[in-house]
Amino acid sequence: MIEVKNLTKEYTTKKAVDDITFTVEPGQIFGFLGPNGAGKSTTIKSIIGLIEPTRGEIRLNGISIHEDELEYKKQFSYVPDNPELFEKLTGYEYINFLSDIFGVDSSTREERLEYYLGYFDIKDAMGNQIMTYSHGMKQRLAIIGALINDPNILILDEPMVGLDARSAFNLKEIMRQRADSGKIVFFSTHVMDVAQNLCDEIAIINHGKIIARGTFDEIKAQSHREGTLEKIFLELTENE
Repeated sequence: MIEVKNLTKEYTTKKAVDDITFTVEPGQIFGFLGPNGAGKSTTIKSIIGLIEPTRGEIRLNGISIHEDELEYKKQFSYVPDNPELFEKLTGYEYINFLSDIFGVDSSTREERLEYYLGYFDIKDAMGNQIMTYSHGMKQRLAIIGALINDPNILILDEPMVGLDARSAFNLKEIMRQRADSGKIVFFSTHVMDVAQNLCDEIAIINHGKIIARGTFDEIKAQSHREGTLEKIFLELTENE
């Protein structure tokens, strides 16, 4: 479970996140939506421990980063919108490096790698240095790297950026599989139809505050609006 309670992050000139509270239950795909500068990235970076909140508490599966940082960080894998990988390594070396860090044994890593290479078409490039990869190939490798340890919580920041149509479709399949197996997928996106069709629950943040949260149907009812998620999102964030 992800528990965010009264999370606030203040900078000298602005309040990036303003007293937000939400939970994400096991078995959910949770979409975190908002315009640029709304507080999405600050929230995500607070959850993964890159930013120290001004106030509030975050727990992953009951664990606080202040109580046990190592155990906290074992709960999740994270893929940023623009992954920075070790570019002098080959794809295989990168996956083995991550597997060693996470303590994934040789047979398990080989089995998982073969499985995910079936979803993301980069097998022929795995022996090449990452510096030769396109942005989309790096994104696919980063996603495989985040999955190699089978984390309880998968956190993705704009995961569809740079992916071709087939890879994006396959990633959505993997996200659904993971949620159906009782794990959590937390992701931000600007692609509203993906969020509408894929998410079990959605939160919309604007100016640092969560302005709507629930299933798509619940957000429609709360906002007294009809139409697609994209239409409702634009109307809600326009009026804030």
